Formats: sequence, structure tokens, C-alpha cells
Amino acid sequence: MTEELTVMMLSWEFPPRIIGGISPHVYYLSKNLAKNGVKVYVVTCDFPGAPQHEVVDGVEVFRIDSYKNPSPDFATWVYLMNINMQKEAAALVNRLGGKVDVFHAHDWLVANASVGLKHVFRKPLFATIHSTEVGRRNGVNFDYERMIHETEAWLTYEAWKVVCCSNYMVSHVRWAFALPEDKLVMIPNGVNIEEYAGDENTDFSQFRRKFALPREKIVLFVGRLVYEKGIHVFVNAVPKVLEKVNAKFVIVGNGYMREPLLKLVKAMGLAHKVMFTGFVDDETLRNLQECADVSVVPSLFEPFGIVALEAMAAKSPVVVSDTGGLSEIVEHDVTGVKVYPENPDSLAGGITKVLLDKKYANWLKKNAYKKVQEKYDWYRISQQTKSVYEAVLREYSKSFWA
Repeated sequence: MTEELTVMMLSWEFPPRIIGGISPHVYYLSKNLAKNGVKVYVVTCDFPGAPQHEVVDGVEVFRIDSYKNPSPDFATWVYLMNINMQKEAAALVNRLGGKVDVFHAHDWLVANASVGLKHVFRKPLFATIHSTEVGRRNGVNFDYERMIHETEAWLTYEAWKVVCCSNYMVSHVRWAFALPEDKLVMIPNGVNIEEYAGDENTDFSQFRRKFALPREKIVLFVGRLVYEKGIHVFVNAVPKVLEKVNAKFVIVGNGYMREPLLKLVKAMGLAHKVMFTGFVDDETLRNLQECADVSVVPSLFEPFGIVALEAMAAKSPVVVSDTGGLSEIVEHDVTGVKVYPENPDSLAGGITKVLLDKKYANWLKKNAYKKVQEKYDWYRISQQTKSVYEAVLREYSKSFWA
């Protein structure tokens, strides 16, 4: 391809607006595509204090007015936000003289705008499906859930290629939306190792004291406090671990299960052993991951498991549920410990094994870090993404759409 490849990504979240895993994914993918010679425009929602337009490491970011008027519910807000997003993005494409080769949507929240742009400008649409409603809810049972499921199905139908971040997700998405095999592409998620490349000799003792006593091991959970992340399994494993090891359980994140879990911890008489930190800034999170004696990802449904990758990059041994994308990231007894999902006894056993055997923990850390370097580097992932764009553009150039 002689001309510069131009991509417009649509995402409802982008730093500093961080709701889940889509935000860091789009951030690192777009920056590394720019390093690979791709011109990237990111169209996203506004955020207090963030500029409407800025250039982040070669990526042009446009934050649109995401509809400020009160909406009766989240679904209505998403619909109205999409109207604004499509309008602003279309105006931007026109200002660029129509020079956008590919539209790339991230999840159902930007489906309406993305599909609209595809048809207005007759350009190929990519959709990265980070998660599905069927997976999150274990089926669709209410009209609201059906609406999200149908929107996801429509987005995958309209997309030229559907990108998933794990082989598990490829088969799940294919099943959920009855897609042909050649429409799906697996490109893994990544992690930015440089952010964890702190000095080996950094003394974390001062920082550690804010969370645990010197003689307590730190067992870390990072994630939304929602059912599918298995946070209830983690809390139920606490007394079983404490029977064998003196530890402090640090829970980072927010969600609707926070209050019931606080009550449960109090009822167990373990409030002094479990700390709910809420949301923490990036630096605090990285420091916590680097000084945690074990990082735990007990999800019931996990399309990929970026938190496990981050822990591996931070050289913290990981214990994960043997499910979804986590099963692919972690090799049992080599790069981490796999345990049975939704099983507090199995989880406690995995955590205890790592905490009681220092040699074993170091072996896991070393192997995991090497695997992250080799397979989950964002620059390599952006190269894979770019070649998929190019392959599609070659197909597109021979189609009646061009």
C-alpha cells in the first residue's frame, strides 16, 4: 500500500475516561498503529477537563458532546450519544476530504454511529467485540438484555471482519451470533511492559505499609465488583487462606457488589484482613501489582483477562479461573496457577500454594514475564491489526463497494 492507511476508531471510552478494558485497549492499539505508520483518528465521548481535540503520540483524539440532557435510562443515552457521535465523525471525515480507509468500532455502545458511517461513506467496518451480553448475563432474559444482544448481532453482521481477543472469544462470538468462520479474526489483547519496567531494587516497604503490615502477604484483586468477575468467590476464599497464611486481601475497584461484600466481610469478623480501596490511580495500581505476593483473577466469564497480563508484566505470580481467555493466557504450573471457577476451596488452594512456596512463585513470575514479552507486546499486536486492515482493503478494492 503506497498511501498512508487511515483508520477512524469509535469507542465510548478513552483515557482519561476509563470504565473498563476498552479504554486502555483503544489507547495502546491506536498509539502503536501510529508507530506502525497508520494514521489514526479516535472519536470518543467527552470527559470533564479533557480537551475536545488533542494529539496523543501521533493519534488524533476527538471528544464529542456525549449528550448532556437527562435520559430516562442508559440505553436511551447510548442511542442519543450515537446520533451525536455519527454527526461529529461524519463532519470530521468530510473535513478530511473523505480520506478514511476503515472504520473500527469497539463494542455495541458505538454500533449505531459506526454502521451509519460505514453506509454513508461506503468503507469497510471492523468490529472488535470485547465481551457479549449473553456471556455477561449467562443468557438473555429481559428486553433490555435482548436489545443489547440484538445490537451486538447487528454490528457483527455489518462488519467486514469481527476481531476477538482470544480463541475462546472467537468460538463464543461465532456461536452467539451464528457468524461464518472466515469473518472472525483472533488478535490478542496486549500490555505495555515499559510501564512496569521499574527499577528491580525499588523499595516498596513504605508504600506497602499503607495496605498491609510487614509480616502480612498481599493478596490482590483488581476489577469491577460485579458477579461475573467472581469477587464473591474471592471473598469466600479469604477465611480458608487465613487458616494457613497470614495475609491481607486488597480489593481494587468499584461495582454494585461492594456494599453486600463489605457486610459479608464484617459478618465473618475479617474486616481487619480485607481492604476495599475503591478506584485507584494508575501509579498506585502498578505499585500494588508490583508488590503483591499474588494477584488473583477469579472470573466466571472472562473474554480475555487483561488484569492477569498486567500482573504478569508486573512480575506478580497469578492465580486465575480456568475459564475463557484466562485459560489461554496462563499455562498451569508454568506461567501461573489455574483453579476451578466458582470454587472458593480451589481458589484458596491455588493462593496458598503460591504464598507458601517462594521458589515456585519465582518460577511462575519469571516464565510469565517472558511470555508477556514474546506474545502480548502492543507493537506486535498493532502489526497484526494493520495486516488485517490491509488484507480487507485488498478485498474491498475488488468489490462493487469500491
